[in-house]
Amino acid sequence: MLPRGIRNHNPLNIRRTAKDQWKGMAEVQNDRAFVQFKSLEYGWRAAFYLLTRTYYHKYRLYTIRGIVNRWAPSCENDTSAYVQNVTRLTGIDPDEPIGIPSDKPSRWMAVGVAMAIQENGTSSIDWFAMLRGWELARNSI
Repeated sequence: MLPRGIRNHNPLNIRRTAKDQWKGMAEVQNDRAFVQFKSLEYGWRAAFYLLTRTYYHKYRLYTIRGIVNRWAPSCENDTSAYVQNVTRLTGIDPDEPIGIPSDKPSRWMAVGVAMAIQENGTSSIDWFAMLRGWELARNSI
């Protein structure tokens, strides 16, 4: 059985809110906790949009530690272990600035993939859907 985030086409397990209006949301939302998307590409698009636009530009979170502390708060997760795993997988120090998304896309993709691995495990990553999702996120305003 596939992990929940992959079944929902939501590799970073974006939580549902009352104001959800993501591009590519599935018409039927059967999961009470997490958004369901039409395809993995749209799930990746939402993940990268959140990471590079909301977390980077709006909240001014530039490091793995800053992002994960907000994304996976300690009241719900072992945030320290999450930070360590993302750091280990990406090779980026937890307090090192990741870089401007448009200048360092591979670093942001690596962080997104590492977070998806943390959320879902390694066997369920569709690398091509991830790349298409990055393009969708970067080309939408």
